Amino acid sequence: MAEVRGANTWREELASLVEDTGILYTGEAATFSSLPPFNPEKSTAMAAAVSETDHETEPPETLKEQVTEFLKSWGEMVLELGRGCRDILQQTVVKEDSFVVQKLGGPVARVSSRLRFLNEFLPEDRDPVHAWPVIFFVFILALSALNLNGGHDGLAPAVKKVLIHPPSASRIQLPDGRHLAYREIGVPADKARFSLMAPHSFLSSRLAGIPGVKIPLLEEFGVRLVSYDLPGFGESDPHPSRNLNSSAFDMLHLADAVGVDDKFWVLGYSGGSIHAWAALRYVPHRIAGAAVVAPMINPYEPSMTKEEMRSIWGESLPRRKLMYYLARRLPKLLSFFYRRSFLSGKHGRVEKLMSVSLGRRDEILTEGATFEDFWHRDVEESVRQGNTKPFIEEAILQVSNWGFSLADLQVQRKCYRNGIFPWLKSLYSLAECELAGFLGPIHIWQGMDDQAVPQGMIDHISRVLPGATMHKLPNEGHFSFFFFCDECHRQIFSTLFGSPQGPLEQATNGGEILSEGDMEEQSLATDSTNK
Repeated sequence: MAEVRGANTWREELASLVEDTGILYTGEAATFSSLPPFNPEKSTAMAAAVSETDHETEPPETLKEQVTEFLKSWGEMVLELGRGCRDILQQTVVKEDSFVVQKLGGPVARVSSRLRFLNEFLPEDRDPVHAWPVIFFVFILALSALNLNGGHDGLAPAVKKVLIHPPSASRIQLPDGRHLAYREIGVPADKARFSLMAPHSFLSSRLAGIPGVKIPLLEEFGVRLVSYDLPGFGESDPHPSRNLNSSAFDMLHLADAVGVDDKFWVLGYSGGSIHAWAALRYVPHRIAGAAVVAPMINPYEPSMTKEEMRSIWGESLPRRKLMYYLARRLPKLLSFFYRRSFLSGKHGRVEKLMSVSLGRRDEILTEGATFEDFWHRDVEESVRQGNTKPFIEEAILQVSNWGFSLADLQVQRKCYRNGIFPWLKSLYSLAECELAGFLGPIHIWQGMDDQAVPQGMIDHISRVLPGATMHKLPNEGHFSFFFFCDECHRQIFSTLFGSPQGPLEQATNGGEILSEGDMEEQSLATDSTNK
């Protein structure tokens, strides 16, 4: 049997099939031949080394990591809580037969129907029910971020604060008891050859007038310049319900109160041009002529063509279009934006406060110290009363129905006839016809690099007022032609008043002073004599 199996026993064969572990099996007991003897001190040292290695490979958690993990866990719990509350609300409160739905369902549906037009601004593949809550939440986060960044921006330049100066204006009392603040420069009333009334633009005051105009230039042309604060601006009392009609008669009452007995000229710049248009419409018998620089019109004027409308809305900045929309649809929301801009108590850049962009010459002008000092002082006087109402009223006036259109100012023959016989009679006689519109001269100056007045507005004015004289100014912007430009001011006066003749002197005819109307009559008489 041993010969058949050979010399190897079964234990040796089994050992040859497995890895050599150092254990020898004998008939009596197993012995560990290759293992070293057990040493307690050495085992303790090895365990300590392994422990140190584990500590090196796995560093302890920092406080930041612990807080992060805690916040993550807290956020997950809040999320689950919110989902649970949502499910509860959907199953109990939002059901059709619940008390809340029965009481608030009708009003909420009416408000939703009125605001449904806002869905037109969403992409077609977005559900308004999910999109608007997200937009509102992101809007709140953006405002919060702006507040945080605005309070800790150490690299931003120092912002000047708005100062309120002591009252300094002359004031008159209007027939309704209100007071109107004004400022006059140039020649005295008794020597004024021409009187020029200047309502100011949106964020401005009586201090503007013609920015930077020289007193010697006014004296050279014999001009008396009267600028005034619109109701609620500067030192003028607010008007309870003002419109463009009341604005025109405020101008007329001021002219009478300061001694302008004859016709006067009106000057409107930018937003102040709407008050110049109103004067031409409602008190044309007292207006000798009009000068309008960078004129503004109603962007919602229904008589505009599609091309003019497309030009106006295409060239306007998004923020300016938003201001137009809010003034027309949601004017109360304008208070929020005004409180955060020019009524925040801090000064800002003109293009930011007015929501306009600037051309090259405008940028050069507005960066100068002269313009900045003037602008800050003018804004401080404009916001003196700290009330948003006059600014909201002014914004509404521009975008609402004026009660007239610019086409009404165009000279045209108007015949009064109520039947067929008066109409036949008017074909052969002009006795029942008269000229309607504004009969005096209208001069308009517009910079071709004006980024604040869209080209569509100028095209509309030129189309509906073909009798007005349009002076297009290459390379000029919204501010560069009208602000601190001596040659520009001289050009305006020369166009309006002709050659400079100086102030009026005492006439030899009974010591009376020749007024503008008297000079016109004498001129007409001289022309008829020469003929």
